[in-house]
Amino acid sequence: MKRKFFILFITLLAFTFSQAEIHVSSILGDNMVLQRKNEVKIWGTAKPNQKLNITTSWNNVLSNCTCNEKGEWLIKVKTTDAGGPYLITIASQKEKIILKNIYLGEVWLCSGQSNMEMPIKGYEDSPVKGMNDFLVDADNKQIHLFTVARNSSNTPQNTCEGKWVIANAESVSDFSAVGYLFAKQLQRKLNIPIGVICSCWGGANIEAWMSKESIEKFPVTLARAQKLTLDQQKPMHLYNGMIYPIINYVIKGTIWYQGEANIGNYKEYVDLMSGLVSNWRSDFGIGNLPFYFVQIAPYSYDNSKDISSALLRDEQQKAGLTIPNTGMVSAIDIGEENNIHPSDKLTVSKRLSYWALSETYGIKGINYKTPSVKNIVVKDSTILISFDNTGEGLNSFGGKLDNFEIAGEDRVFHYADAIITNKQVKVWSSQVKAPIAVRYAFHNFPQGKGFLYNVAGLPVPSFRTDDWGK
Repeated sequence: MKRKFFILFITLLAFTFSQAEIHVSSILGDNMVLQRKNEVKIWGTAKPNQKLNITTSWNNVLSNCTCNEKGEWLIKVKTTDAGGPYLITIASQKEKIILKNIYLGEVWLCSGQSNMEMPIKGYEDSPVKGMNDFLVDADNKQIHLFTVARNSSNTPQNTCEGKWVIANAESVSDFSAVGYLFAKQLQRKLNIPIGVICSCWGGANIEAWMSKESIEKFPVTLARAQKLTLDQQKPMHLYNGMIYPIINYVIKGTIWYQGEANIGNYKEYVDLMSGLVSNWRSDFGIGNLPFYFVQIAPYSYDNSKDISSALLRDEQQKAGLTIPNTGMVSAIDIGEENNIHPSDKLTVSKRLSYWALSETYGIKGINYKTPSVKNIVVKDSTILISFDNTGEGLNSFGGKLDNFEIAGEDRVFHYADAIITNKQVKVWSSQVKAPIAVRYAFHNFPQGKGFLYNVAGLPVPSFRTDDWGK
């Protein structure tokens, strides 16, 4: 008898939900974080031409909207300063739904390929350094997480799969390590709720994350990418399935970790990244959307003589220096020769947070810009290199600077000696009497162990002063 009653109850419950008139977008729901002190969007579907009343408990304001002929509705509501938990009530004459445990705070999107997607629990052959400590310390009602389920689509989708969860050992274990640890850094410093949306897919190229209109501006790239067969590499497919469904959601900024899938067409990366950033800024409606990204970490790949990874890193640095309101962090010092997924995700997330805290939130006194080459001076058999963003100076933190190479007119590079002197680096080699070019860590995986940093511990990215191709 009890079993029959239970089955009847479940049947009636399912029928009730199937008859529901009001539906909110899949990115909206219990436990979400909405961008504070902003005008955010609440949207979904209901009966055509139906009037809806929306009440937001943080300001006790009643708003209303009317569905269009397709049953689509969208309303903009103002948010106040950080806080929570709050309720959002959406009601028609016949139905009422309540979104619970809503917080107001800062919302960030994290995207890219496997090094951004990689969860705290790691992969079978790729652990995350410090995993258990992160999980023990994971309980935090001020950090909320949403993972957009993988979806490759030829046409823009209005919905995505996923739900908002509160940070604890179980939810954090499955979430992007870089995304969560970035949120943790922000939450600790800002002391307000942080929401992170993870939209990532391992092996994805940048073309897959661009809209049809954006990628069509690169016809040669598009023609080549259309021949790719992996779902996560088909042009515009991930944008359609994993970005388009969330573009109404108001965010503060984006962190991006991608590039390994584009080393084969590295020469196009600056233009493609500029196109992607413009694309997302336009669609999210934020003209200066902060876009902070990770320069891919060194990895040996298959061919020890190939330097395509270094060339891609070079293009990423150009992108960071030329695309407005972007910032690049280097991972040159934490790569692993035989693992494309470096285990040190905490260092990456901290370096990203330095950019966000300094540039987006205006906190003074934090060193956040990675050093870059300012100029070189050739004198006799030595090259003297000056850098921007050195702060109080340069340091190798006890390591020997063994990643420098110089070349003369024969264009043959030889490993060189290097020392730090007066915020500059002096480089020379007994094999090159008249050097004209210098490279630093410019290999897929640099063999030297001594890296160059500013005194804040931010590494100098790999660089070259020549333009001799490979």
